[in-house]
Amino acid sequence: MSKKINHNRRYFLTTMLKTIAATQLGMIGCTTQQATSATAELPIEGELPSLVGAIAWLNSQPLTVDELRGKIVLINFWTYTCINWLRQLPYVRAWAEKYKDQGLVVIGIHTPEFEFEKNIDNVRRASTEMKIDYPIAVDNNYAVWRAFENHYWPALYFIDTQGRIRHHQFGEGEYEQSEKVIQQLLSEPGTSRVGQGMVKVDARGFEAAADWNSLKSPENYLGYERTENFASPGGAVLNKPRLYTAPPQLKPNQWALSGDWTIGRQAIVLNKSGGRIAYRFHARDLHLVMGPVERGTSVRFRVLVDGQPAVAARGLDIDVRGEGAATEQRLYQLVRQPKPITDRQFEIEFLDSGVEVFAFTFG
Repeated sequence: MSKKINHNRRYFLTTMLKTIAATQLGMIGCTTQQATSATAELPIEGELPSLVGAIAWLNSQPLTVDELRGKIVLINFWTYTCINWLRQLPYVRAWAEKYKDQGLVVIGIHTPEFEFEKNIDNVRRASTEMKIDYPIAVDNNYAVWRAFENHYWPALYFIDTQGRIRHHQFGEGEYEQSEKVIQQLLSEPGTSRVGQGMVKVDARGFEAAADWNSLKSPENYLGYERTENFASPGGAVLNKPRLYTAPPQLKPNQWALSGDWTIGRQAIVLNKSGGRIAYRFHARDLHLVMGPVERGTSVRFRVLVDGQPAVAARGLDIDVRGEGAATEQRLYQLVRQPKPITDRQFEIEFLDSGVEVFAFTFG
């Protein structure tokens, strides 16, 4: 039996006011940076739990704890629509490449947050597009997640040659510190000298670091189980179609619907074309996790910022007219606005029905 990991089970979310708030742990969504500190002598936090609960493996045959003995292992919990993990990914990719010949094995544990992330074809497509070639354990049943007693996307666990967990990092950030831990563990066996230089990454698109100084909008889910600040008059009707309207004005971080929508536990679904979502936000980037309800279909949309087509402020998934299409279930970048960053009114109008929308994230 693996020992329970004995590190402190609390998390700290970094806000853009530089305030760090602590809260009791539960299963949460993607998490922002947590402050941790590596010491000269890395403690033993537990033993590497079994990986046998994964339902499938990509890029590798199934790996076992016994096979990994003698190697330094970096475990990365992720789910492919998590913006915090996407911003961490270029560093994990770079470490996997730089240190693979020195004994580092990187293993991604894909534990889904949304139902569609359980589709192995979706995970395979995402990992190919994101150029991930290290082993991926598909953890649809949360078996590996529970074995680690993990509660975060993303999360890093650093394992030494004896199969002991020596360090962890919850959330994005602390990249230099994490690489120093890898170097220290690789040097411990005494078989080789590991250079002290740090990787350099050229992160673009989704992977570009957030503009932390201007970020004042937190992640928000749209399903009734976890949403906040819903402002359509009359509130939400659960699991039934309803015609919604948006108020004349939204306060910061409020959102509203207009049109014929069904609000479900994890997501909202548009029943008739012409429906809109409005959101008052303050951030450089705005992302939306969404996709067509029926696989293989496409849902067209147009994006407005402060009532105008999102042209100068368009994200990766918007064309020069401020329009786009949801063709698969994933994270879409809809806004990347130039400075100055201020409160903006976002609106997305769907020109077709049948879209399923899960969450807003910002950067």
